[in-house]
Amino acid sequence: MTSRTFVTPSDARNASLTLALAPGLTPDGPVHRPQFFHGCAVHPQVVTRGLLALADITATRYSPYTPAAHRDPVLTAQGDRLRAECFSACTGVYARLDLLESGLDGGDIMYGTTNVDMGRGVRKALAAVAPAPRLQLAIGDDRPTISGPDASAVERPVDMPTCWIRGLGNVATLHHGLTAAATVGASASRRFLGALPSATGVGRSGWLAENRGELRLSARPGGSAVYLEGLHRLSAAKRLLPHVEGLTVYGPADRAAGPLVLELQLPTARLVLGLTSESCRGHSGEDSLLSALTAPHALAQAKTVSALLSFDPVVDVPDLARRAAIEESAAQTTLAVLAGSGRAGWDLHDGAHFHRQLPDSQDRVAADNPRAAAAQQLVANGALRRLSPTEWTVRCNTADYLVRLSIGGHWCTCAWFLCHANTRGPCPHILAVQRTTTNT
Repeated sequence: MTSRTFVTPSDARNASLTLALAPGLTPDGPVHRPQFFHGCAVHPQVVTRGLLALADITATRYSPYTPAAHRDPVLTAQGDRLRAECFSACTGVYARLDLLESGLDGGDIMYGTTNVDMGRGVRKALAAVAPAPRLQLAIGDDRPTISGPDASAVERPVDMPTCWIRGLGNVATLHHGLTAAATVGASASRRFLGALPSATGVGRSGWLAENRGELRLSARPGGSAVYLEGLHRLSAAKRLLPHVEGLTVYGPADRAAGPLVLELQLPTARLVLGLTSESCRGHSGEDSLLSALTAPHALAQAKTVSALLSFDPVVDVPDLARRAAIEESAAQTTLAVLAGSGRAGWDLHDGAHFHRQLPDSQDRVAADNPRAAAAQQLVANGALRRLSPTEWTVRCNTADYLVRLSIGGHWCTCAWFLCHANTRGPCPHILAVQRTTTNT
């Protein structure tokens, strides 16, 4: 695909919504003007308000609050659902709107991945769509393309930051380790959302837990409570307040401070909001994929596994491992590698990976993860010396660093580890030792 522009804009009016798509990837290869769905939305306001919530997030930098340029969400059609994904301008908030097949009528959902036009014009139009029993919905525009001197006035370049690819990979790995901490019904969910501060509000933080059927924020940890920093980062969800049927909160299994996910149950849809552990941190810098990227044969196996995926909404790992002729553990690692180039996500509701197809670039994966490349170079240079089954020295430039591996958490004497410990992914010295111990 040499051109990545929207040839026509998205359009919303009365009881009709047409979402313009950029050139995308489908099972048949690159398609200049893909069409993913033509039919009706059974719950129009869930669709329009859900898309507006995504638009709010892409146009906001939450720490500190600053309005930002609008971005175009990534849209994946998977046969039984449509997934629209985006990040805030600071990448500290991840959002995904899942439109399920039961809420889409009168047409088949196709397969493919691309960006959907969510520019300023469609935002205003979505907000003006009047309530109606049904919404005529077209995902992909079959209107004639304007040619000649007027074409440049219609076409708009696709606005998708490269850091989103890295962020999508980190989201998949971070969310994979989360477990459900609390679930509440419609009334409690709406009371919680109604009390959220605005995006410009003070960044309230605390421990979120279910107490007597209500979600409450407290100053102290305890029980199944999970830490939430920056309550204002959830403000976009208020657009869907009248439609929420329930809410589930996910956090780290050990309930330590870490990433948090809020999943809103909607009529035939779900809205997922993922927050980093700190408001000042973005998903693009979490480096949660490094261990997978340094696993032996991971990149080579990724090519085989990628060819077997076909926009699967739920990846069956045992079946995938069988077809690829690899162990299930290797298939899991390979999916993490594919996540590094945005080709695999994790759905907490289904407890499974899903496939999205984005342009593959191993060079970009290496450039986005310099510590993984540095670790591989240390191994190639023979810089490691084993002291005991759990301790190694790693020679880097003119310094020797001590690395200790343990079940509770790895440890290194380098400046990176002393500053970040295990909160921002392993240092290259730990990665090099992990790669060596996996090979032995």
